[in-house]
Amino acid sequence: MEKMPYRPELDQIATRPSPEGFTTSDWTRQLPVLCGATVVLRELLTSDAASLFALLTTEEVSRFISPPPTSVEGFERFIAWTHRQRAAGQYACYAVTIDGTAIGIFQLRQLEPGFRTAEWGFAIGSEFWGSGIFKESAFLMLEFAFDTVGVHRLEARAALRNGRGNGALRKMGAVAEGVLRGSFIRNGERHDQMLWTILEDEWRDRNVLWDGPVH
Repeated sequence: MEKMPYRPELDQIATRPSPEGFTTSDWTRQLPVLCGATVVLRELLTSDAASLFALLTTEEVSRFISPPPTSVEGFERFIAWTHRQRAAGQYACYAVTIDGTAIGIFQLRQLEPGFRTAEWGFAIGSEFWGSGIFKESAFLMLEFAFDTVGVHRLEARAALRNGRGNGALRKMGAVAEGVLRGSFIRNGERHDQMLWTILEDEWRDRNVLWDGPVH
């Protein structure tokens, strides 16, 4: 999810609730806390804004995602927006935390009513790259998507030049379905993206496909 669904102008747009009969899980009222061996994924708090601004606006992290908020106050507005979207059953955003400090985010966005098809994305502070935190957090997020939300098809997009992002998705067992030509614009430059997918039945067979759960 390199193109973040949030834009500042959406702060002024009322969020419509999901159609009746769709997405009635308790996660729309409050995201469940997801605990791993090292990290805890929880709902974003306004107090996370400062650490997320410091960690996610560096060139290393932001070069292959749509521009993040440009101030702490901007992140505070983004956090408030994620709560409204979660309450509407359209989007979930987790803070990746270590000892209570937010060091990244994982997002899940509805692509069709009822969340049968969804898109996920992530951003983690570069100082935590290569530490195993991504893999641990990703397993927790996949469990949430397939076991709690009820996703059937999970998509992700990564710029072809984003070797780290593509490698991370491949390690999680995602399948490369094809190249989306010129589908992502960053700083006025168009980038090709790879479309990656994980299906529900593949997740159910994760002990065969991957290393298995991390907890």
